Amino acid sequence: MIEKSTFQFLKDLSQNNNKEWFHDHQKEYKALKENILVFTADVIAEFGLIDPTIAELEPKKCLFRINRDIRFSKNKDPYKTNVGISMAKGGRKTDNAGYYINIQPGDSFVGGGQYMVPPDDLKKIRQEIDYNFADFKAILENDAFSSFYGGLSVDPSMFLKRPPKGYDAENPAIEFLKYKSFTAIKSIPDPTVLSKDFLKECVTGMTALKPLVEFLNREE
Repeated sequence: MIEKSTFQFLKDLSQNNNKEWFHDHQKEYKALKENILVFTADVIAEFGLIDPTIAELEPKKCLFRINRDIRFSKNKDPYKTNVGISMAKGGRKTDNAGYYINIQPGDSFVGGGQYMVPPDDLKKIRQEIDYNFADFKAILENDAFSSFYGGLSVDPSMFLKRPPKGYDAENPAIEFLKYKSFTAIKSIPDPTVLSKDFLKECVTGMTALKPLVEFLNREE
């Protein structure tokens, strides 16, 4: 269960995003990290029974660092004000499709898929969609997926304006062949995040997403 103190730390950090404040609140940050590690372990234990590819993941290796990479950013805030949990076959640092939980006051969500797909993987996924469009369409139209997520996320920056090279505009799958990311997310309100229902909501969402993740990770 996500503790109220975890949310409070993230709220306070958003108002005091500097190294001095963070250094003075190491005790609170350590409590947050412990809370998130326990929650992540609970998710892995429960969802790992449904998707064995994540069953052996180590909770600490599923978490993103709180430090921001500010080298090429105009925003010089040193810390993230959210907690990101990534679970994928092979671990967080692979390019495999997987599951993602974002914990942040006012902007928590569960979902996953594959974001900003590397060119070689994108070529394979497009070919898979082209060859097996009926399978792909059935996944998106499945009641569990459509009722939980409503469909794939649509980000204009992750969508080609023209058909990708080698595909005709009349291709039945052309709408999806233009995608450069294949993700789905559902926002979760703060009261749910801070309740015992959050674990169940995450497992429900990840279960609904599993067929899409498996499709994106298909081997040739």
